[in-house]
Amino acid sequence: MISSLKILYEDNHLIAVNKTNHDLVQKDITGDMALDEKVKQYLKEKYNKPGRVFLGVAHRLDRPVSGVVLFARTSKALSRMNDLFRTGNICKSYWAIVKNPPPKSEDILIHYMVKNSKQNKSYCYTDEVKDSRRAELKYRLKTSSDNYHLLEIDLITGRHHQIRAQLGEIGSPLKGDKKYGFSQSNPDGGISLHARKIAFRHPITKEEIEIVAPPPESEVLWSYLSQIDK
Repeated sequence: MISSLKILYEDNHLIAVNKTNHDLVQKDITGDMALDEKVKQYLKEKYNKPGRVFLGVAHRLDRPVSGVVLFARTSKALSRMNDLFRTGNICKSYWAIVKNPPPKSEDILIHYMVKNSKQNKSYCYTDEVKDSRRAELKYRLKTSSDNYHLLEIDLITGRHHQIRAQLGEIGSPLKGDKKYGFSQSNPDGGISLHARKIAFRHPITKEEIEIVAPPPESEVLWSYLSQIDK
C-alpha cells in the first residue's frame, strides 16, 4: 500500500504526493485509510522514526480528484505554508477534461458561490447573494479530440468544489462529475480533474519550487489528450 505512493517532491520540510482519485487526503466517516496516514507511514519506515510522525496537511483535494497534494513535515513549514495559501502566494494549475467545450477558448470566470453543507455541493450565482463568496478562475482550451476537450485552469480563489461548480455552471461539466451536470460517472468513480502543478517560494529555504504531477496512467483519455497537445 505504502509502496504505491508516488512521491513528487521531498525535503526536510515538505513532501508532495501524486494523489489518485480514490485517495482521501484526511480521514472521514468512511474509515478508509487516508493519504496523510500513508505518507506518515512512508516517512516512519524510510527514516526509521520512533513514535509518532508529524505531518501537516497544507491543502486538500476532493476525493475523486487526482494530482499534487502538499504536506508539511514540520510545524514551522506548515504555519508558513498556511500563510502562503491564505494570502494567495501559491500558483495552482489544474487540467480538466470536459465533453462540452466552454463558450470561449480562454476566459476568466467570476461567480459568487454558496456552499450547501447538507448536500456537500456549491452553487454559483452571477451576483452576490447572502452567504456567498467570490470565486475566480482562469481557463484556456489546450486541445481537443473528437469527443472531449482538455482545459488548463489557473485557480485564483479556492472555494468548495469551485472548478466543478463553475464549469458546470457554464455548461462544461467535468467528465464523470454527475453532481455538477455530467451525464454519467467515470468507471473508476473519479472525475476528470487533475491538480497538475503547484508553484511557490519555499517557506524555509526561499527557493522557487514548482511541482508537476503526471496525469493518471489508468485513464487512456488523459494520455491521449496530453499527447496531441504536444
